[in-house]
Formats: sequence, C-alpha cells, structure tokens
Amino acid sequence: MTLALHGGTPVRTAPWPSWPPPLDAAQRKLVTEVLESGLWGATQGGGVTDDLAAAFARRSAVPYGVAVGNATLGLFAALRGLGVGPGDEVIVPAYTFVASATAVLLAGATPVLADVDPADLHLSPEAVRAALTPRTAALMPVHLAGSPADMDPLTALAAEHGLAVVEDAAQAHGAAYRDRPVGGLGDAGVYSFQSSKAMTAGEGGLIVCREAAAYEAIWSACNVGRRLGGQWYGHPSVGWNLRLTDVQAALLLPWLDRLDGEIARRDAFCAAVERELARLPERDSARPVTVVPPPPGTTRDSRHLLMLRVEAPVERGFLLAAMAAEGVPLDAGYPPLGTMDALTGAGARAEPCPAAAEAARTVVWVRQSMLMDDPARAADIAEAFAKVLAT
Repeated sequence: MTLALHGGTPVRTAPWPSWPPPLDAAQRKLVTEVLESGLWGATQGGGVTDDLAAAFARRSAVPYGVAVGNATLGLFAALRGLGVGPGDEVIVPAYTFVASATAVLLAGATPVLADVDPADLHLSPEAVRAALTPRTAALMPVHLAGSPADMDPLTALAAEHGLAVVEDAAQAHGAAYRDRPVGGLGDAGVYSFQSSKAMTAGEGGLIVCREAAAYEAIWSACNVGRRLGGQWYGHPSVGWNLRLTDVQAALLLPWLDRLDGEIARRDAFCAAVERELARLPERDSARPVTVVPPPPGTTRDSRHLLMLRVEAPVERGFLLAAMAAEGVPLDAGYPPLGTMDALTGAGARAEPCPAAAEAARTVVWVRQSMLMDDPARAADIAEAFAKVLAT
C-alpha cells in the first residue's frame, strides 16, 4: 500500500463540503429587503441588527444582546463594560486563538496565560487558582471547538474572588452546559461570525449579558460612548463605533432557524468518525488516534471542530502532509499562547502550561466544513489514518 505522498492512490478524491453553505431562501429574501431599503447601517432604523441581538440573547437565556463588528471587539467591549482595564489581569487559557489574549491587551489589561485540562483542553480551574493575584479582575473561559467549558468550578472561583467572567463563545453557537446555553453562564458571552464559524457573515460578532448595568455599559462602549436613550451627540463615556451592519445581520438572522439541524449533522459525522477510529488496531495496548472528549457537564457540543489526539509515534509534519495527500487535510491547531513572543513582549504573563504544550504536539483538528459531510464518508478519515500510520 503506497502512500499518495509517494505516488500511490489517495484514499479520498471527492471534495469535502464547502463553507459557508449556499444562501437559503430566507437569507436571500431578507438580504434583498435590506439592500433595497437603503437602510444598511445599524443606526439607520432598519432594525435587523437589533432583531439579531435579541434573538441571540433569547437563545443564550439572557435579556440583552449587542451586535458588533467582530468577536475580538466583542471581547474587548465586554471587558470594558464590566470595568476591566489598565492595571487588571485577565486569566485566559493558553490553548486558544490569539484574539482571546489580544482583546485583553486592547482593553489595557494584562492577559495571564493559564494551562488547560490535559483531557479536554479547556481552561483548568486548578491552573486558574494557581494564577490568581490581587490584580486578577476577570476570567475568560473559551468554549473550545464548540464544546462548553466546565463552567461551574470556574464561576465558583470567580464568585469566591469577586471576578468577572467573560465567555469566549466564538466557536460555540448552540452549545449547552448542564442543559443551559453557553454565553449566558457568566457576566457576558461573545460569539463570532467570522468566515470559518458555524454562522457567518464574513465577519461579525455578538455580545450577550444578563445584567442591565453591564448591558448599558457595553452598548455605550460599542456606540461611541452614547447613553441608551440619550442625545445623539451626547457622549458621556469614551466609546467606539464597533457596530455590525444590517446587511450582515440579514445573513445571520435566518441562519438561527437552521443552526440546530447543522449541529445535528456535524454531531452525526463526529460520532461516525469516533466509531471508525475505534476500529483501528491498537498499538502497545492503546488506540493510535482518539477523539478529545468534551468537558464534564457537556449536554450539547456544537461541533465547530473535531479535535483528535494522535498517540502513535509519528512525526507531525509528515502526518499532516501525508493525510492531506490522502485527501484528508487536517489542521495543526494552536501553538500555546505563551510561546508567542508578540504576546509576552506586550506584557502577557505565561504560567507553566504543560498540557497546552502537549496538545500542540499531539492534537490535530478536523475542520467544520468536513464535519458537514455524509456520516457514511467518515470512514475516509480512519482509512487515511490507518494507511499513514502503517508506514
């Protein structure tokens, strides 16, 4: 059996599903209505952006939502609205996208990069406790890959120490923790609509929160310092124009009606991958490739990514190149944030993060677009692994 990398026949030649999916009829109708109305901006009175914010707040089981230009700005505005700023520290998991940390820097605070749980790769409560200082003002759990972080221990720690909790739910549209939707489990939650996400308008983000005071402060930060119900040219606070447009909101609002079906489709594919990988022959009494499990308390994984841990002794660069040649492209995933000179040079503090380092060495991702395929094709992934690891 010759690897495709060395001239053999690939396991898979069919294309994977593209992302985003084609527009549906409801999206086309609403986008057309907004375009023809000429009311494209959120401040022009079209109302679609407000409808989107309200709909997301309801799905997050909280009363308030604010739509923004992207999730990085959303995290920044949430931190500012909750009173986090210069002199403060915010604890962020070391295994996440860089924007979780740069949003903290944007707010003038210091990101503290703490380790993740070695099993599920979400922010570790033990690492958080070890990283606490008198300057700690907030925690930022990340609902990684569409799985909800184990929030109860984290919110208990926050309550014990008087800390704000900002959920980075950028990848977790529709996820639930102990039958509660993510986003509304802390003081604020932030979703992303960037092009790779489960709902996308190319870019965009949305903040949800439960307390009126936080909502008013966050809304003001996103609306050039205006006060809700105040004068148009009254700016009692410092703020910025961070708003989403009605055109983008028109792409997103109808998507909520099909989100649950898409999550179910991805979940079925992930379950099929796990079954197929379990059939791979063991090496030294261990499975060579396993699915990274969701954290405790997960009642709905929205399956933005499928994270796989490769225990077999194989050089990482070769694995990625060989799998891609077999028609199964995988993503290398995140480097630990503490290894990024740009962050530490900007003042981020890196705690010891052995679990994040191990994840960067052993974990690979199956991207969301691939998870939208027919579960019957999940065998392609296991077959490609079997072929590559047999060499």
